[in-house]
Amino acid sequence: MEDDEGLDIAGRLKENALLLAGLCLAAAAAAKAGLSLAPVLASLVVLAFLALLRPARKRVEFIPPRVLSAEPAPAGPEAAALIDAFDFPVLLINQEEEILRQNEAARQIFGMLADRAHISARLRAPGLLDMVREGLKTGKPQQKDYVERVPSSRAYRVRVSSIGQGQFVIAFNDVSSVHKMDQMRTDFVANASHELRTPLASLRGFIETLQGPAKSDLKAQERFLGIMLEQVNRMTRLVDDLLSLSRLEMKAHIAPGDTVDLVPILSHVRDSLIPLGASLGVAISLKAPDAPVMVPGDRDELVQVFENLVENACKYGQEGKAVDIEIAAEPGKPVAVTVADYGPGIEAEHVPRLTERFYRVNVEASRSKKGTGLGLAIVKHILTRHRARLQIQSRPGEGSRFTVVF
Repeated sequence: MEDDEGLDIAGRLKENALLLAGLCLAAAAAAKAGLSLAPVLASLVVLAFLALLRPARKRVEFIPPRVLSAEPAPAGPEAAALIDAFDFPVLLINQEEEILRQNEAARQIFGMLADRAHISARLRAPGLLDMVREGLKTGKPQQKDYVERVPSSRAYRVRVSSIGQGQFVIAFNDVSSVHKMDQMRTDFVANASHELRTPLASLRGFIETLQGPAKSDLKAQERFLGIMLEQVNRMTRLVDDLLSLSRLEMKAHIAPGDTVDLVPILSHVRDSLIPLGASLGVAISLKAPDAPVMVPGDRDELVQVFENLVENACKYGQEGKAVDIEIAAEPGKPVAVTVADYGPGIEAEHVPRLTERFYRVNVEASRSKKGTGLGLAIVKHILTRHRARLQIQSRPGEGSRFTVVF
């Protein structure tokens, strides 16, 4: 303690050494000049006393700068919170391609992975692994589309990017719906081209025949012209259905603003299709309540829906000799309209795809009945706009039931 106090006094005197030395020089000069030393000595005593009272400056201790470790930091709470905030699968990996953490979405879709498992335990595709390694090597974001086949087909846009400190995130953005739409668009163009190519080829063949061998054959001309008219009508129906689909897609998000009564609509559909049913030997019946059954909807579009369903029931359920239309409107329950036939029915594997464009259970039977393969696709689009749904029940040998639920 005494040593510390001595060092403190010495430090204070040292800090004021220049001032004290100046006063000593002044005293010597005064003595040499024959002046009185009393004032100078008094000043020396006072300044020395003040120097002792003044606190000494604190010494600043030098602290060497902290050297950051070159090793990557472990996946701490911040990184965990970051990837857990995403609702799509995300993996956190290090430079050694080890998985440090996976978020909840990744665990639900890909399953739990062992701690610090290698990324090859999750990513098996060589192209995807090469993309990840390129990102780790360059530190620049990399992206690649990837299709997962098992347990179900899913398409992902996989992106790897650095978050610093030797850590990287691999994000899996589900683009299955986009891929499905692209595939549907490709199939649609291919199917539409095929549907138009067949009648066009037929027309070309008949025209060449009429210009050549049958140029003077009136009977052949009459027969060929009838077939040509049938092919033109087929193309007209196809183009009309394509235009209907296009119009429906443009306004699919706009719900109808009117309210209509289903009873007169279905009565009109039955009456307009009675001649078709009679030509096929099919009786069409309607069971409807006496009171109006009001639903939000567009009258013309609902007529198109039920005409399509009843016409299909007459054509493809012809063997059953009957088609029944029934309106169910019970209090507190959704309004439902069922069109039932008693024909051969439909195999279970075909039922989910019946509303796809150009899908046919039997291609030859559909074309022979002048179908375009777009009827139920149009029905689905109209019902989507009406915020309604189509339920299909069918068993081979027991007929089919198509129910529209509002």
